[in-house]
Amino acid sequence: MSETTFLTPEEVAERYRGSVSIGTLRNWRAMKIGPSFVKIGKAVLYRVDELEAWDHRNRVQCRASREIEQNAQDRS
Repeated sequence: MSETTFLTPEEVAERYRGSVSIGTLRNWRAMKIGPSFVKIGKAVLYRVDELEAWDHRNRVQCRASREIEQNAQDRS
């Protein structure tokens, strides 16, 4: 059985280098937006794999990156 890693809101704020505050996470939870979380009693935990999926869904791809990917695909 694989072990799932969880982060506290404080650790999530640290993961995003303070760009997302603990208060923002709290507001997002109340509005049911932002990354998925698990609540056990009063503890709020975020699964690392869910955070990575949320990162991927919110990724913004720049034009130069798309051109590089297209050129790589054309060469294949």
